[in-house]
This record gives sequence, structure tokens and C-alpha cells, in this order.
Amino acid sequence: MKTLLNLIWLIFAGLWMAILYVFAGVLLCLTIIGIPFALASWRIAGFALWPFGRTTVPRPGAGAASCVGNVLWLILAGWWLALGHLLTGVVLCITIIGIPLGLANFKLIPISLAPLGVDIVPTDQPFGHR
Repeated sequence: MKTLLNLIWLIFAGLWMAILYVFAGVLLCLTIIGIPFALASWRIAGFALWPFGRTTVPRPGAGAASCVGNVLWLILAGWWLALGHLLTGVVLCITIIGIPLGLANFKLIPISLAPLGVDIVPTDQPFGHR
């Protein structure tokens, strides 16, 4: 079932959101300081392409640097990527068939706002193991 949902997601939302994440990563690579943020953006692009069957968990050992980085990310790129997920999610929730896709968009909002200090793991993988 998650493969079918992921394929439908890819057509209606995933490809477009992943393109936005890749574009944000390219813009962030224009400065040396932005390269770590670009890597986070590209990591989330993969999650945005195939979200069903995966989730986010806090990264053990992520400290103050992740917190500061997330504040910078929020200012540089996070707010408009989250807005894209919000708008796409609302549009997809208009139809009954689109509700799971809209909910997946809403699931991506927290990581689009604060991607540092978070790991993306399969849902069938125990949370304590990587």
C-alpha cells in the first residue's frame, strides 16, 4: 500500500516539492556557509519524493549547533518550504482520495522548518537502531 501511495504522491506533490528542496539547496550552495543547509535540503528532497513508510526521529547527540542552524534555516529557507507544504496539503485535502497525500504534506512541515538534528528512518525500523 505504501508503494502505491508513494507513486500517487510522486505524481501529485512529491516531484514538485522535491524540486523546491533541490532549488533551495542550490541557492544555499552559493555561499560556503550555506553548504551544510544545502545538504539538509537535499536530504529532505529525498524524503519529499517518497514519504510513505518513513518518518523522522531526533538525532542522538544533536546539540546547540543544530538549534542555531535550525534558526538560520528557518530564516533562509524553511518558512517558504513549509508554506509550500501547507498550501499543497490544503489543496490535496479537498478530495477524499487526496486526504492521505495532504496529511503527508502536513507531516513534512516540521522537518521543513527544522531539518537539523533529525534523522529520516523507515517506519519498520526500530527507533533506537540505525
